[in-house]
Amino acid sequence: MGFEQPPHLRVADDLRRRITAGEWALGDKLPSRAQLAEHYGVGTNVLQKAQERLIIEGLLEGRAGSGTFVRKPRERRRMVRSRHREQRGGSPFGADLTELGHTGTWESHSQARTPAPDHIARRLGIAPGDLCVRTSYEFLADNQPVQASVSWEPMAITGETPIVLPEMGPMAGKGVVERMRSIGITIDTVVEVPRPSRATQAQANVLGISLGDLVLVIERTYYDSEGRAVETADIVVPDVRWEVAYECGVSGS
Repeated sequence: MGFEQPPHLRVADDLRRRITAGEWALGDKLPSRAQLAEHYGVGTNVLQKAQERLIIEGLLEGRAGSGTFVRKPRERRRMVRSRHREQRGGSPFGADLTELGHTGTWESHSQARTPAPDHIARRLGIAPGDLCVRTSYEFLADNQPVQASVSWEPMAITGETPIVLPEMGPMAGKGVVERMRSIGITIDTVVEVPRPSRATQAQANVLGISLGDLVLVIERTYYDSEGRAVETADIVVPDVRWEVAYECGVSGS
């Protein structure tokens, strides 16, 4: 007996074909769920599952109270990761957006005395359970979410200093390099490991994207001049909004 494709996948395949063929233009509203279900001879629950699959793929978007639409491509900016980002003062993210002609802001929430989970402890070179400040960030461009991150800093380094909470104190709003410099720590190395992934529901909620959308997760760790890790973060970049480029200096001969 041959394999029979589930009804919602069969419907999704045909809707995908029709969208790709241009039956509906970008931004067009699709017929109602009831109309499409009748056309395909399936229940509205099957049609909903088919549309949800195409929403995850980025072909459709649902608008509360309005219906389902063919998704328009969104503006995609280039994010340049380089050592120069840390030499412009203030927040590297804010400087990035200023160069692109956008207003960059962010919201953050810190939790002090948070025990380091095993994978974070390995990255920071500390013992699992050692206390850290965990800070979650939501970065915005023109008031729209474009990037998110979760940062960890060992309290053994910052706990007795004015910069223990990144969003408070005399260095509030500054980047990690500047904040650490203010307490006599010189950061001279950053290591970034980019990995493609799919958005979790929590990430999708923060970034205003769909569950399963392609994202780039950048594992970033800052090291001081003695090789000690002083901060590590997971930065989540939605692929639909950003392409990431790495700039590397080339020394003369």
